[in-house]
Parts: sequence; C-alpha cells; structure tokens
Amino acid sequence: MTALTCSAADLHSLLAETANSSAAADYICKRFEDISNEFVATAYAVDNTYLLFSAYLVFAMQLGFAMLCAGSVRAKNTMNIMLTNVLDASTGGIFYYLFGFALSYGSPSNGFIGQHFFGLEKFPSPSFDYGYFLYQWAFAIAAAGITSGSIAERTQFVAYLIYSSFLTGLVYPIVSHWFWSADGWGSPSRSHNLLFGSGVIDFAGSGVVHLVGAVAGFWGAFIEGPRIGRFDHEGKPVAMRGHSGTLVVLGTFLLWFGWYGFNPGSFLTITKTYNASGSYYGQWSAIGRTAVTTTLAGCAAALTTLFGKRLLSGHWNVTDVCNGLLGGFAAITSGCSVVDPWAAILCGFVAAWVLIGFNVVAEKLKYDDPLEAAQLHGGCGAWGIIFTALFARKEYVNEVYPGVPGRPYGLLMGGGGKLLGAHVVQILVILAWVSVTMGTLFFLLHKLKLLRISPDEEMAGLDVTSHGGLAYVYNNEEMELAQKSAFGAMRMGSSAV
Repeated sequence: MTALTCSAADLHSLLAETANSSAAADYICKRFEDISNEFVATAYAVDNTYLLFSAYLVFAMQLGFAMLCAGSVRAKNTMNIMLTNVLDASTGGIFYYLFGFALSYGSPSNGFIGQHFFGLEKFPSPSFDYGYFLYQWAFAIAAAGITSGSIAERTQFVAYLIYSSFLTGLVYPIVSHWFWSADGWGSPSRSHNLLFGSGVIDFAGSGVVHLVGAVAGFWGAFIEGPRIGRFDHEGKPVAMRGHSGTLVVLGTFLLWFGWYGFNPGSFLTITKTYNASGSYYGQWSAIGRTAVTTTLAGCAAALTTLFGKRLLSGHWNVTDVCNGLLGGFAAITSGCSVVDPWAAILCGFVAAWVLIGFNVVAEKLKYDDPLEAAQLHGGCGAWGIIFTALFARKEYVNEVYPGVPGRPYGLLMGGGGKLLGAHVVQILVILAWVSVTMGTLFFLLHKLKLLRISPDEEMAGLDVTSHGGLAYVYNNEEMELAQKSAFGAMRMGSSAV
C-alpha cells in the first residue's frame, strides 16, 4: 500500500472565495497526507503482525513434532529424539541465516538459485523485512523435522548435525527458490516464461516442504536399514509401537494448531483486497477459506483412517488416526487456497488411503520409518500436488495469483492439463534433486561410519549411551542399573570384536 497524495494547487479553485484560500488548501493537503500515511503505517503494522503471528504458529509446530516423535519411539530413545528436534531448530536457524534465506529469496537472481542477503547483509530490503525471514526459517526447520523422524532410534548424533545443516542451508532453499521465489523457474509469481503458462501452485508446500523432507528421510532410513527387531528372521514385520499415545495425540493437536500458520499464514498479508464476482472482498475471505479447507482435509483423512484401519486390522488405533490426520494436512497444503471445501474433503479421503497403501508397500520392502514420515509427508504430499492440479478453481487461482490472463487451473474443473504437467515436473525434479544431494550425503556418512550406531548402543538405547540417562527416571538406583547394563553390553561387544 502506498500513501495517497494531495496537491494544494488543485484545491485553490475550490476555495477561491474563501479567505486565505492558499493557506487553507495547504492545511487540508497536509492533514490529508498525514492521515494517508497513518493508514499506510497501520496497514503495514497489521500485515507484519499477521506474518509474525503466523511465524510463531509454524514454529510452534516444532513442539508438535517433538511430542509426536517422542511418543512414537521407545522410551529408551526419548531424550535423543527430543534433542534432535531442538537441534533441527537451532542448527537450522544459523545455517538458514548464513546461506538458506539468500539461496531462497536473494533477488535479483537467476531461476535456479538466489544470490543476495547472505548473513542477511543489506537487510531489510524494499522487498523483505525481518518477519519474512523468520517465517521462512520456520518452514525450513519443519522440513528438517520430517527427516529426523524417519531415521529415529538408530542414528548417530553427529549425523543429525550434519544432515540438518546441509538440508536447511542448501537443499531445501534451492527448492523453495524454484517454486516460491519470484525469480524461480517454476514459480507462479514469475513475471515471464511461466512453466507451461501457469507455474507450480504449491501454495504452502506439499512439495517444497513435505516432499523434500520425506525424500531426505527416505534415503537416510533406506541406507541405514531397519531397526533391530523390526522384521523377524523370516522377514515378517514386527510391531514396534511408540511408548506414549498421550504424547502422540498432544503432538498431533499442536501440529494441527500450527498448520493454521502454515497454510493461511502463507498469504503473508491480510489487508490486501480483491474483486470477486463484482463484489469487493478483503483477503481475509480467502484466508478464512484456506483455514476451512485445511481443517476439512485433516478431518476427512482422520475419519477415513479410523474406519479403514478398523476394517484392515480390527482395531481402533489412535496413532494410526493421528498419522492419517496429518497426512490429510500434508496433502491439502499445496492447494488449500485454490480449492473448494468439498474438494478438500475428497483430498483428505484419498490421502488416508495413500498413507495406508504406502505403509503396506514399506512393510513389503522391509523399509523401516518409526514415524511413517516418508510415507506420510512424501506419499500424501505428492498426492496433494496432483490434487491441486486436478481441482484448482479458476476464480480462486486468479484471486491468489493475479495478473496472468488465461492462467491454467484444475484439469477436472475445466482448466486443461497444463497445470497438471507443471506439477508432475515439480514432483520429478524434487525427487531427483533431493535424492542426488541428500542420498549422496547419507551414503557418505554411512561409508565413513558416521550414520548408524552400533547394535549394542541400539539395544541399550541412545538415552543411556549418548545422553547421560533415561528420560523417565523414578529413582537413582534404576538409572544406575540401566547404565551399568548398557555399558557392560557395549564392552562385551567391543571385546568380541
């Protein structure tokens, strides 16, 4: 928003018969400009407050990830997984500040990589203020949090530090530049040469955040191999449930709450207006619609998982329902702003079956992911990208991404197949980029023996062997016995070698 201007010369003719007309005109114009400037400042303050509050909500998702991860692992690894979540945020903060934000949004730049704002040099700029940096950092560490769940309970602590730095400082920022920066080759906000005439509509990151984190986690878990005891000697899966359903539910609700900053917050401002169907609406209408579609997709996925798993396993399982709910959220994140509420319900319904199907495939292939993170964020995230290309509504697309006449929209809504083509390209390039970078990193860590802990450490639990004690200690004698047992087993293993 820019301040309106007033010319005293224009008022002289209107005030010609008024005493001291020149002075009156000058006074009126001065007051008008003052009031206009106040409105501009107020609008900026409102928008910045909205963005900061959204950033706080997305950051609160780290607490949700921490609780979900802690509840989904065995008690002997609780301290370890909690500490990795803290380090995802801390390490990500430093490396996103040094490199990540610049590689993502350092405009002007080419379509592949950003080139300015390293270490926030020459910041804030005419385009970005500090609130924007904070918001984007919260997204970057969310991607790292997804990966940490996939490799839980068997990964060396140093590996977490290395992969988290690499992911938030290089891998994720490049992808976010491609699809979110105004300069990115796949961005819908690009001023020229849009991909298939539309760019990729990944509004809040089913691909940029969820698929990136999932593919990184997949390669880490695949290269490490399954946890000891996850599959028996015949290769049949053995259930290794987490130790606290309470923490799983708590984490799920915290993530649900944070998703209202993740999806509606991605509008970045709230004072913008647009004209729809001859009526004048504020951007808050689109923001409200986005919150509704997010909610409905998660609810539909949760209920579908509840009854689907009941039919398949005969149980009402709270952990499965929580994962299904989050799968619905991961799927709707791409198209939350450009689809109708009824379509969001369909999105969540399909996302639940995608998650169930990927979990079946994972067990068949003896792939072990303690939090189902790769299946959930990868499978459901990819479905969300395709879903958007099928159901994006023309009016909503033009509202959220204005300025491109004839922009393609959802295939099943009459918009042709160009948007679907762009979204297939997005999935393929994310799979390729993250596989080459993170897959190579995890392979090197494996070869350098920096990735997986020893079998003795894994059996004893990382809390005792790496973090000085158990997360749940009822008396000192119990902790001492656990420590003696763990270190005794490690010594025996070393002697045998």
